[in-house]
Amino acid sequence: MPLSTPPASYTAAVERYLTGAGIAKSSARIYRISLTTWGWMLAGEPPPTGPARRGAKPPVFPVAAIDDPALPEALAELAATRADEMDADTVNRELSIARKAIGWWQRQGWIDGDPTIGIERRPAPPDRTKALAQNQIAALWRLDVGLREKTQWKMLYESAARADEVLCLNVEDLYPQDKRGRITAKGGATEWIHWQSGTAQLLPRLIARRTRGPLFLTDRRAPDGTPTLDVCPETGRARLSYRRAEEIFEENTRLLANPLASPEDIEGLDGWTLHRLRHSALTHDAEDGTSTPILLARSRHASVRSLERYARPGVDSVARHVAERDPAARRRG
Repeated sequence: MPLSTPPASYTAAVERYLTGAGIAKSSARIYRISLTTWGWMLAGEPPPTGPARRGAKPPVFPVAAIDDPALPEALAELAATRADEMDADTVNRELSIARKAIGWWQRQGWIDGDPTIGIERRPAPPDRTKALAQNQIAALWRLDVGLREKTQWKMLYESAARADEVLCLNVEDLYPQDKRGRITAKGGATEWIHWQSGTAQLLPRLIARRTRGPLFLTDRRAPDGTPTLDVCPETGRARLSYRRAEEIFEENTRLLANPLASPEDIEGLDGWTLHRLRHSALTHDAEDGTSTPILLARSRHASVRSLERYARPGVDSVARHVAERDPAARRRG
């Protein structure tokens, strides 16, 4: 027997999972996006991609439809097609989230099976180029973008925080005089992030005398049904979503990520991801000799082993090392 009354739809089941399983607020947005993507595939449809994804209404179907015996085969084909179009890290993260939700629904007695059982994780070779070079960071600051993006990107780099943590910040979480803010970290813990003068100079203009509500807002009023916590009580605008923030960053960095591409070809190319700002900040800290305890505190990782990906010297350090040992440069000296 079900432990509770089954929800009327898959979408409702997702919301019940996010609240009932104790998913941290900072993670709930990513989980919701991933589970919405899986909703298309669980309904037997390919999920929309690119600009078509914005505003697309997910299919409505009962959560019990997940037990359809014909679903695993169709789902495997849809998942394979999506995996060919996305990077392995994203595919594996979305699969992990889907399986966690399905397991929770099984424990509630709403469904019996797991249609993802035959879908395998994709191998994800490490990307050694995630840390941006200092000249790439400098070029990023020179982009002609709005105040919201300038402040968000500066804060992400200077604080080395995760993008979802920063996007969940409220005005009342900020301590501008101390250049710090209180965030809900991965796992639900309340912790501090710290920024520098670049962010500190931009924040007063972004806040514009607001005293509460989401720090980073959309340009439009929040649509009906938006959760109260995601609506600014003073402007009526909604909190900027992770998906939209990622889209804006990716679109604006395409030329920086593909410096040899022609303007005609740039639409079909990828820009940078927001996570690269965190990766770059921690890598640059390690290159500058920041101690392991400070790196742990700044990254908020639980173990030293997690820092290995950042402690590896970045492109600037390797380039300097090679240049310093160039015989031609020594002769000129």
